[in-house]
Amino acid sequence: MKGIIGKKVGMTQIFGEHGVVIPVTVVEAGPMTVYQKKTEEVDGYTAIQVGFADIKEKKVNKPLKGHFDKVSKEYKKYLREFRVNNIDDYEVGQVLKADIFAAGDKIDVVGTSKGKGTQGPIKRHNQSRGPETHGSKYHRAPGSLGASAHPARVFKGMKNAGRMGHERVTVQNLEVVKVDVENNLLMIKGAVPGPKGGLVVVKETVKGTK
Repeated sequence: MKGIIGKKVGMTQIFGEHGVVIPVTVVEAGPMTVYQKKTEEVDGYTAIQVGFADIKEKKVNKPLKGHFDKVSKEYKKYLREFRVNNIDDYEVGQVLKADIFAAGDKIDVVGTSKGKGTQGPIKRHNQSRGPETHGSKYHRAPGSLGASAHPARVFKGMKNAGRMGHERVTVQNLEVVKVDVENNLLMIKGAVPGPKGGLVVVKETVKGTK
């Protein structure tokens, strides 16, 4: 399974082969460094641990600093793991860039959605509002919640007002339209979750491999 950590730059549009406008999300994908290889014998599973986005040495605690120093003097803000089929294809210290993907590849993108704060049931759950006519005293309220005398309580999971957004979201089966190898940019058809500058993980699609 191929995968890379990236940063959402924003959205734009490009022209396809026949002059068709394609909306794309630009993702700065990598470079990321392999810091550890997880093996079946030692860890119980096969994966690689990679780092992305440089930070200053003073922002790294001692345990992480020792972990980074085993490979290089480069310190990373984010550490993630990717499950791989063949661990021998990777080496500690290897740098992975956007060129692991090509135009036409199908991918899944994982990110954290924009936080909306506390919202009502209409915005949060797409519920219907009350009438706007004169005399109506029900407009944007959540509606009936209870169940009379029995069971005389509100069931768990009732769709009410509350915190909305800022959740882990996966968008599946997107397409890589273009790869800018020099600048480590992926242009992905459509929208991906999160704000500008948000961290995203781009992986080979699960649906396409079945």
